[in-house]
Amino acid sequence: MSRILSLGIFFAVFLAIDIYVFQGYKLLVRRWMPSYSTLLNIVYWAIPLILVGLIIATIAWSPNPSKSRVMMWSSSILFGIFIAKFAWLVFMVVDDIVRLVKYSSGGFKLESGVKTISRSEFIVTTGALAAGSLFGTMVYGIARGAHNYQVHRKTLKLKNLPAAFQGFKIVQISDVHSGSFWSKDGVRRGIQMILDQKPDAIFFTGDLVNSTSAEFDGFKEIFNKLEAEHGVYSVLGNHDYGDYAQWPDKNGLTKEQNLQRLKEYHAEMGWDLLMNESRVIEKEGEKLAILGVENWSAHRRFPKYGSLSKAYAGAADIENKLLLSHDPSHWRAEVLKEYPSIDAMFAGHTHGMQFGIDTKYYKWSPVKYQYPEWADLYEENGQYLYVNRGFGYLGYPGRVGFLPEISVFELQRA
Repeated sequence: MSRILSLGIFFAVFLAIDIYVFQGYKLLVRRWMPSYSTLLNIVYWAIPLILVGLIIATIAWSPNPSKSRVMMWSSSILFGIFIAKFAWLVFMVVDDIVRLVKYSSGGFKLESGVKTISRSEFIVTTGALAAGSLFGTMVYGIARGAHNYQVHRKTLKLKNLPAAFQGFKIVQISDVHSGSFWSKDGVRRGIQMILDQKPDAIFFTGDLVNSTSAEFDGFKEIFNKLEAEHGVYSVLGNHDYGDYAQWPDKNGLTKEQNLQRLKEYHAEMGWDLLMNESRVIEKEGEKLAILGVENWSAHRRFPKYGSLSKAYAGAADIENKLLLSHDPSHWRAEVLKEYPSIDAMFAGHTHGMQFGIDTKYYKWSPVKYQYPEWADLYEENGQYLYVNRGFGYLGYPGRVGFLPEISVFELQRA
């Protein structure tokens, strides 16, 4: 019921924006293509109606809507149109404010006895260009950004790092979201890029799927190629528990069975899934502890299943400790306060919101207003946090600015 209500509200807002923006659209059509005004007006309404129809049909009749390509592309295009029209809406509102001010100051003209103030063709046209540019950017982000994997290299200087681990190389990926993938070839290229780094160990920091384990069907044979001399270690993210799906599903699978199948996928690929546990890597008689916790978030809307105390207990006597925890808010809320001997935490979750500015000298994304630590490397009192930008994508099937990431770390003695 809540999902139906949410969809109803979304479509009502979308319709209101559509009607409002349509006023500017008609002005431009009459100005530039008057001979085709009727046809173009029909196209304006037909496209979103067709997309909404496809979404509703998929939800109603598809055995697994989350895996449906029709659902993904229809919702993505509709979302892109919505964002573009919202941008146009801003210019329309500015135009109407100007018109209101003119009307109040007597700057109207009489047409058939009615006081009118015409719309500004310049403002409306500028809004249309802004909307078109934004929509074009989002299309580009799908076509060129979704699988444009970037390798980010960092050096982590750890106190008392054993000589055997000097130069030890770790690759981290996060937030695969396999249910969103639309190009297996693109994913294969990313996996090969990871293997090309020749890592000593690989970390995966959660969100293998969007909602259900079935989304990973067909991807195991791609991801099981990941291997490293000292192992592949993984944890669960907030999307892995099935909290965002209806259970039992249309095939009768329960939420518990879904989670169990997801755990089995980790095991079948040779990934060591850490469920509030720790492992010790031994090399030349020296040790490095790897801790992993279930999802732990400082934000109420995300689950807090993890127990760092349990994971820590098995490695308390190891000098150097690395923590895998999906949500970066865990670092400031608990790790910094209570576990000063944890050298570094590896997280994901934010995706850099898949949209923003990501350069060497400046980074910005809307997600920064929710998470103080949201992308790249942070250090405080000798403890590190790295927030991976994510390997996959969720919702919008592309990336603009914040491209998918493969993180490569080299351990050095401080």
